[in-house]
Amino acid sequence: MDKLTLLGLVVGVTGILTGQVLEGGDLEILFQVAAFMIVFGGTLGAVMVQCPPKVFVMALRMGRWAFKPPVMQGSDLVRQLILWGQIARKEGILALEARTGAVGDPFLKKGLQLLVDGNSGDKIREVMDVDTHSWEQLRWQSARVWEAAAGYSPTIGIIGAVLGLMHVMQNLAEPAKLGGGIAVAFVATIYGVAFANLLFLPIANKLKSIIMEQANLREMIVDGLVGIANGDNPRLLEIKLRSYLD
Repeated sequence: MDKLTLLGLVVGVTGILTGQVLEGGDLEILFQVAAFMIVFGGTLGAVMVQCPPKVFVMALRMGRWAFKPPVMQGSDLVRQLILWGQIARKEGILALEARTGAVGDPFLKKGLQLLVDGNSGDKIREVMDVDTHSWEQLRWQSARVWEAAAGYSPTIGIIGAVLGLMHVMQNLAEPAKLGGGIAVAFVATIYGVAFANLLFLPIANKLKSIIMEQANLREMIVDGLVGIANGDNPRLLEIKLRSYLD
């Protein structure tokens, strides 16, 4: 669990609510179901129109990364690659074939299979780079879905404000109904801006940083496999791979 994400949300929301109280305002006025439905529903609909189904589904799945990032054991990967390098130097690359079944990560397993099949370092890099490019493209597009939501949300909030004011205008003859319409109008704007700057945009940026970290690990894996294919000294390979972690 990413405690910093949760702490940031708590600090941000608490700051807004505390400011409302210090200004003498009522907290209940900030909780408007109608305003929430307008902003959240409108933003969700706009995002769904914008992106393909595959990207939209991936964006939803990746959203949890902001709160529970994928486990990335860089040190374990380095040790594994170094061990493979030592085995390849002593017993030959074909000795690694027995280890392919124990590899759980599809990317790493694909690279090891290419290595065992006797492909050159350049050929391994070529194939793995294509895989990484496709992997990155889908995830970058998915991260931009959250970024797009941050752009739509304030605008939908303005739509909510206009709808609230329209409600006010329709009930000018009934003063008792004016307060509710005005509340929806202003709270919708607050929701739009708050969702964009406290939730959607921060999640988009955090996802981008996680994608960069994972892409870096993939590059490290490729360099390790290419080094093994080229017969690099395991000590030299270790120095090179640990540079990625630094």
